[in-house]
Amino acid sequence: MMKKQHSPWAWIPTLYMAEALPYVAVMTISTIMYKRLGISNTDIALYTGWLYLPWVIKPFWSPFVDLMKTKRWWTVAMQFLIAIGFACIAFSLPTSLFFRMTLAAFWLVAFTSATHDIAADGYYMHALDDHEQSFYVGIRSTFYRIATVAGQGLLVILAGWLEESTGDIPFAWMITFGVMSALFLLTAIYHQFILPKPASDKPSKEVTASTVLKEFLETFRTFFTKKNALVAILFMLLYRLPEAQLVKIINPFMLDPIDKGGLGLTTGQVGVVYGTIGIIGLTIGGILGGIAAAHGGLKKWLWPMVCAITLPDLVYVYLSYAQPDSLMIVNACIFVEQFGYGFGFTAYMLYLIYFAEGEHKTAHYAMSTGFMALGMMLPGMMAGWLQETIGYQHFFVWTMICCAATFIICAFLKIDPEFGKKK
Repeated sequence: MMKKQHSPWAWIPTLYMAEALPYVAVMTISTIMYKRLGISNTDIALYTGWLYLPWVIKPFWSPFVDLMKTKRWWTVAMQFLIAIGFACIAFSLPTSLFFRMTLAAFWLVAFTSATHDIAADGYYMHALDDHEQSFYVGIRSTFYRIATVAGQGLLVILAGWLEESTGDIPFAWMITFGVMSALFLLTAIYHQFILPKPASDKPSKEVTASTVLKEFLETFRTFFTKKNALVAILFMLLYRLPEAQLVKIINPFMLDPIDKGGLGLTTGQVGVVYGTIGIIGLTIGGILGGIAAAHGGLKKWLWPMVCAITLPDLVYVYLSYAQPDSLMIVNACIFVEQFGYGFGFTAYMLYLIYFAEGEHKTAHYAMSTGFMALGMMLPGMMAGWLQETIGYQHFFVWTMICCAATFIICAFLKIDPEFGKKK
């Protein structure tokens, strides 16, 4: 008698929420928490910038996820490890060595999350046929964004409420990460029982470590010898140059008091601004970007998207000089900037798909996302030092100057006019 398979609706939403939340915790929530705990902008940007590294180098160990165990096993096991990592962060916060100990725990979460990404995306392809994969791709993206809202919004709002009600900042964040640990533990237990066991999801018996190495080296060779590879790699590194620096400084800027050049918002207000209003703008921009690209193609929409992802960063120049006390004005500015980012990021992801086309396209796409993460990591690490050296106002002017790099590299792109159009 065949075992009844659960509907994809029973596990796709929870699987992709589990993929998003650790990334948000490592990249965004950590910067807010460290700012509230008194860490300098230089140290926040430098040390949390290093946390991008697992996503930069994940293509190097992705073949071994294929070799050992099943994608289902890796997915559930990584969720248990992420739960442990969040618990370690929570228990480290009341200690005198909290900065070093929480960073070590964030490294654990970052590496397990990057491995979880590999396993979960692979499992998705094993558990669903081609038609189902196409049908549910929008569902997985939607729930990924919902988890982003929950992380940047609801969890930060929770931490802010606990800060105000208890007056104990480390305790507030300890409870917040304790909640995240419990959520992941429950998610891992749920997936242990609910995830189907597709017949195709099995360790590769034919492939040996030596053949994996040979295939891996061939994949690398073909990636770097693709036509226009140098321009493509520079595009991957420079398209998001302004954003790579902004993303590490935005939350400290929001939280710093007026007399230090910031906006003086509370933790809860930052949760509302970025976790709700910002995500709404990002989602609408992303949807409209996808619709535009589908109807006109990437080549037609490249320059409007380049403008969309760079020019709205002017709102930070305005906010740093005006320092408005109206939360409505701040929300409106962030909505505009995030809408532009959502619309402009479409061009970036489509070009990565375009460049990866051909043999080894899955591996080439993974390598492209590695360069994407590297392009975010290196500028972001120096952003805190630069901001503390020249101040918020000059820092945001500098990020606008960096937009020139985005425009210049895009001028050299060669794109098929038909790519991305609806057939």
